[in-house]
Amino acid sequence: MRILLTGGSGFLGSHLAERLLADGHQVVCMDNLITGRVENIDHLASDKNFEFIKHDVSKYIVVKGQIDCVLHFASPASPIDYLEHPIKTLKVGSLGTHNALGVAKAHGSRFLLASTSEVYGDPLVNPQPETYWGNVNPVGPRGCYDEAKRFGEAITMAYHRTHGIDAKIVRIFNTYGERMRHHDGRVVPNFIDQALKGEPITVYGDGSQTRSFCYVSDLVDGIVRLMMSDLNEPVNIGNPTEMNVLDFAKKIIELTGSKSEIIFEDLPVNDPKVRRPDITKAKAKFGWEPKVDLAEGLARVIKWFKANYKE
Repeated sequence: MRILLTGGSGFLGSHLAERLLADGHQVVCMDNLITGRVENIDHLASDKNFEFIKHDVSKYIVVKGQIDCVLHFASPASPIDYLEHPIKTLKVGSLGTHNALGVAKAHGSRFLLASTSEVYGDPLVNPQPETYWGNVNPVGPRGCYDEAKRFGEAITMAYHRTHGIDAKIVRIFNTYGERMRHHDGRVVPNFIDQALKGEPITVYGDGSQTRSFCYVSDLVDGIVRLMMSDLNEPVNIGNPTEMNVLDFAKKIIELTGSKSEIIFEDLPVNDPKVRRPDITKAKAKFGWEPKVDLAEGLARVIKWFKANYKE
């Protein structure tokens, strides 16, 4: 297939582009480079099946030639980014999704929206199944991201019902891997960066809040399986192994051999207390579940951070 991948120079997008090319597809990568980096896709530039277009998908999208699939991954994804760019985050989730769906409609192609576990907000149900409608504060500081993704899901399903577009929605849970920025603001790069520098590791609240961490190759495999499936409904993709943030900080100190101490700061507004995917649907519908053990995945990422962020 010839695939339009928006947000293709980001952390997750670049790994997805690699997988799609390895599977024999052509990839048109579109990104405005607000949070994505050209360095993430430099190694793909020489591939005849790869093309990069610098463009803000919140503006009308024009792509020459046939497009068989649109994967809409454009959006700031870390709290640091979407709190710095709240209006752009809302625009890419609304106008950007509308424009990407327009490409799919014009080309008669399938469509996959990268949504997020944040549509569940600060959940009152754990683990979170796709049937859970969430507990989101629409006017809080995180609302710009949460509501942008919730709108994206709504317009995606409206296009499916109204125009018959073969649309899929992946709800992505905490993911980690190589190419994460050390100042990303999310827990994995934060802790690894602080540990490698010997700085205090910052845990928010008392560290009892939980997260579930999925290695990027596992996540990408789940996305590709969903893309090739006949499902037209949201699907959770993430690792159901849950651990609290304080224990995770201790794990990072152990794996890095750091002498960092752990310090505590106030929990951010509306920060989720629990986060764990129910992946029953992914298992049943297309046989997906994560394979990479947390210690193995973290060892790979720590090695990458050491090689790329030397003091």
